[in-house]
Amino acid sequence: MPTTLNGRQLIGKYLDQHKISITSLAAAYGVGKMYLTQVLSGTKQSAAANELVLKIIEDYKIRPKKEDA
Repeated sequence: MPTTLNGRQLIGKYLDQHKISITSLAAAYGVGKMYLTQVLSGTKQSAAANELVLKIIEDYKIRPKKEDA
């Protein structure tokens, strides 16, 4: 299973830049704050966790900037 480290880091940057709390994002996706925190930190690395990372990236159209690539 491929790692989603880059994606999790991009989500973290996006949340900081747009001042979105993990609590708000967790509520939007119907998951608990602790679960989302574990997913974004990499503590949870199940197929479901990876799917959530990919869903958030796709829904928010999060893409690396050229200087990040």
